[in-house]
Amino acid sequence: MIKRKKEPGNIGELLAVGLCTLALTVVMLSYMENVQTISTKAAVGQLARAYLLKMETVGFLEAPEKVRLTAELEALGVSQIDFEGSTLEPVEYGNRIVLQIQGRLDEQYEIREKRVSTAKN
Repeated sequence: MIKRKKEPGNIGELLAVGLCTLALTVVMLSYMENVQTISTKAAVGQLARAYLLKMETVGFLEAPEKVRLTAELEALGVSQIDFEGSTLEPVEYGNRIVLQIQGRLDEQYEIREKRVSTAKN
């Protein structure tokens, strides 16, 4: 039977592996924290698109639709919602309509979503 000699260990290799593992953990936790914010922003964009399509057929953002949109945005966690710059009065066929949503997500991040199309009423 062959006996092996014990070689002296190198703590530097183990330290490098530990630091890399720690760095990866920090990156993963940061990603997991921010992915929800990104997902909510995408959901706001999809809502804006859906309501802009409704606006195209009517020519403006009707009051009941505005209330429904506000409720859906609040359900996503958006507060201080403002539709300033949106088309709230009827326009004629072919004119430009705008849906502009501004608000705050979790009282920390500002959200702005602007969609533009033409009226097809």
